Amino acid sequence: MGILDFLSGEFIDVIHWTDDTRDTMVWRFERQGHAIKYGAKLTVREGQAAVFVHEGQLADVFGPGLYLLETNNMPILTTLQHWDHGFRSPFKSEIYFVNTTRFTNQKWGTKNPVICRDPEFGPIRLRAYGTYAMRVTDPGRFMTEIVGTDGEFTADEISFQIRNVIVQAFSRIVAGSGIPVLDMAANTADLAKLVAEAIKPVISAYGIELPEFWIENVSLPEAVEKVLDTRTSMGIAGDLHRYGQFAAAEAMGKAAETPGSGMGAAIGAGMGMGMGAQMAQTGPWGAAAAPQPAAMAPPAPPPPPADTVWHVAEAGQTTGPFGRGDLGRMVTEGRFTRDSLVWAPGYAGWTRAEDVAELARLFTVMPPPPPPAG
Repeated sequence: MGILDFLSGEFIDVIHWTDDTRDTMVWRFERQGHAIKYGAKLTVREGQAAVFVHEGQLADVFGPGLYLLETNNMPILTTLQHWDHGFRSPFKSEIYFVNTTRFTNQKWGTKNPVICRDPEFGPIRLRAYGTYAMRVTDPGRFMTEIVGTDGEFTADEISFQIRNVIVQAFSRIVAGSGIPVLDMAANTADLAKLVAEAIKPVISAYGIELPEFWIENVSLPEAVEKVLDTRTSMGIAGDLHRYGQFAAAEAMGKAAETPGSGMGAAIGAGMGMGMGAQMAQTGPWGAAAAPQPAAMAPPAPPPPPADTVWHVAEAGQTTGPFGRGDLGRMVTEGRFTRDSLVWAPGYAGWTRAEDVAELARLFTVMPPPPPPAG
């Protein structure tokens, strides 16, 4: 092998990266100790960025395109090396390719329940999960803040940190939103926007963004969900009386269909007779049926009229109250006469007893005066 072939093997003149892993965010170009030839071709494809790191310092960042690595298009590296425009020697730098496309279907979820106060149920515990998409917006900052010298950095290596940021923001926003848990499903889109805005400053400091963020589900603990299902079932059942009739009819039918079960047939017949009598009283659809003449009970007598109480005025004083029986005894004793003045509730003023029809009858049953002596 000639000296020219040896020298050409020591220099790198084509730099590019193709990725088919779908989860690699950063990949370091392996130069394996070889120097990069002055004027080498750098190919950066769409959805990529190339970051040059020289002697531990971040140098130039290249976006999509085809570049000839010369001093005029590597200004920062030229300054670090104190090169002039006539320099044409090979150089050694670390080259990192950064994937700037979206990494979709990233998962997040609450590891522990979030405790918040619901306006209807009181203190409750909520769990939530969803998905998001992320992409690198500042390759240089992403390299310095997150990647460092990692030769192959994947999305899984940062997803745990992003999940912590999301859960912290979600817990704070849900606890302070005041949205009832029964209305969470109708407000997940608004909650997602609030969470995305809350985590944006933190995520931007990493050199990335979340162009998509979704809350797929907000759920209660299993025990609370069972109680809620029971409450929902009661609301669907509606009229519990009619629901009980329907359940009894179902049980009757199942008992009657049991093969070889005389007891089931007897129970079914008895329940059928009971249900028939009950439906005869309530009607086929739960409405009150017309009463049968033979089953009608005699009407109850009306309550007796309330007895009127009377007050009697005598010698400028009022006595009473007296019932009609009391006044009858007073008539026989001579203490109550036709000219006695009486009053009862509902009367405008004092009235002669003879002018009151109810009291006038007391004087018609009085015995005539006794015959004269002798």
